[in-house]
Amino acid sequence: MKLIGNIIWILFGGLFIALYYFLFGLLLCLTVVGIPFGLQLMKIAGFALWPFGHEVQAGPQDSGCLSVCMNIIWIIFGGIEIALTHLGLGVVFCVTIIGIPFGLQHFKMALLALVPFGKTIV
Repeated sequence: MKLIGNIIWILFGGLFIALYYFLFGLLLCLTVVGIPFGLQLMKIAGFALWPFGHEVQAGPQDSGCLSVCMNIIWIIFGGIEIALTHLGLGVVFCVTIIGIPFGLQHFKMALLALVPFGKTIV
């Protein structure tokens, strides 16, 4: 069932979302300061490409001071917009019964997009 969900996800926009995250992650990696943020976007891109069967969990370094500082910078410079986009898409997908699983995946991505530092995908 996860395979079918992932294939449908890719066909109906998941590939576009993953490419978007990956390309902007590459752009951020061109600068030394942007490398940590670019790596987080690439992590989100991998999750956006194949979300069914994966969960977002707190990593072992979740409580570190550096993770908190990086998440604050992330939220200020774009994390809120990305998370709100995923929340909006999740609400739109949850309007229909067929779209509920896809809406739930967008809600998981909204959580990861809001505070990606210190999170792992299992």
